[in-house]
Amino acid sequence: MTISQQWAEFAVNLRFEDLPPESVAAAKMFLFDGFGCALGGSKTADFQILEGTFREIGGPGECSVIGSDLKTDVRSASLINGLAIRALDYNDVYWKQDPSHPSDLLPAAFSVGERQRAGGKELLTAIVLAYEFEMRLMEAAFPGIRELGLHHASLTAFASPFVAGRMLNLNAEQMANAAGISGSHNITLGAVTAGTLTMMKNTVDPMATESGVFAALIAQKGFRGPAPIFEGREGLFEAIGKAWKPEVLTENLGKTYKIIDCSIKPFPSEALTHAPISAVLDLVVEHDLRPEHIEKIEIFTLKRAAEILADEKKYVIDSRETADHSLPYCIAAAVVRRHLTPHEFSPESLKNEEILAVVPKVRAVLEPSFEERFPAEQPCKVVITGSDGTVYRRKRAYPKGDPRDQLSTAELKQKFAVLAEGILDRPRCETVYDAVQNLEAADDIGELMSLLTK
Repeated sequence: MTISQQWAEFAVNLRFEDLPPESVAAAKMFLFDGFGCALGGSKTADFQILEGTFREIGGPGECSVIGSDLKTDVRSASLINGLAIRALDYNDVYWKQDPSHPSDLLPAAFSVGERQRAGGKELLTAIVLAYEFEMRLMEAAFPGIRELGLHHASLTAFASPFVAGRMLNLNAEQMANAAGISGSHNITLGAVTAGTLTMMKNTVDPMATESGVFAALIAQKGFRGPAPIFEGREGLFEAIGKAWKPEVLTENLGKTYKIIDCSIKPFPSEALTHAPISAVLDLVVEHDLRPEHIEKIEIFTLKRAAEILADEKKYVIDSRETADHSLPYCIAAAVVRRHLTPHEFSPESLKNEEILAVVPKVRAVLEPSFEERFPAEQPCKVVITGSDGTVYRRKRAYPKGDPRDQLSTAELKQKFAVLAEGILDRPRCETVYDAVQNLEAADDIGELMSLLTK
């Protein structure tokens, strides 16, 4: 069988009862966090543009839009809910050969599931599949498609059809066709995260998820796509990349589940900022360092981090999209505010003179010895020099939120509550948490989705 056929057989045959308890617990954690990120993202200008557009052109009101009173068709809902999850750059992250945010695929499960009136067990099973396929794809390309100037949404388009297909109860042949349909027409350029950033930074992965939903819908009706979409002539492996390890996509399927290896983001910013932010906050709080008493902040980091997060354009803070991918801004805001939440990326904060005064003090320094430790670790060393000449140092191998230093339940709930401000009150936040924790008992996930709307 082709790889897509092997994935399809696995996706069709996987049962909720097959899943280890830790994988189910992780699925609930990422779903709850994804819902919180979507509530926060529903307040952004990006979301409001799509919401207004779908009010004009959206289809039948069969699916909920998180943070809104809009109900729309399943394809539109998968896109706008995906954007909501992604908009603040606060959702989960997994970075091996390529980075990804597997929760970008959640709408392929819960939006399609709402349309199908699916139960909680089906939703949790589809979420585990989403993480499994997405994370395997991120490990299979060498050196990684990002190194070739492409965006990881190019790979999400190959995973999302299996998630939507599971919720639509497709058979294996239909599901493999859906993968061929979606995978054959989605290549995303790295330009969306290079240089000056725009709203497309947070939209390309939701578009790849939408593509998978649409592909599954038409495959259900008999539309066909190329089955050897991975390994066939001019398929993914031949057309893109220098080297692939196809076995990574299929080895030990069902014996272990990768969802437990994904990270929750502690900060609403690009993943490689997290270890430096964590280290800086450790020093600032421990030594009570004030912005005016800091002469310079040196971040010893990976080559890719310096190139993505500290080029000259990242010192010009002209948008939220630039700010959350700017190591100088993220560090400066953390120093001034002693935390980093969505409030630090508001229009007012982006113009805050105290924060902007610290930005030029931050410098990224390449540390060659870190390269061999990545991606197993995301090492950094922070050196803060005070105006009196005192030097403070801190190293971190990985940030808070990594599976080796997970957010506690209290921290996860606090993150959700901050994101839900102005949409859900605290009792409703607790109700959502309880509903997710008891999701396997739900016969119809529509009730859960209704808790997340206005």
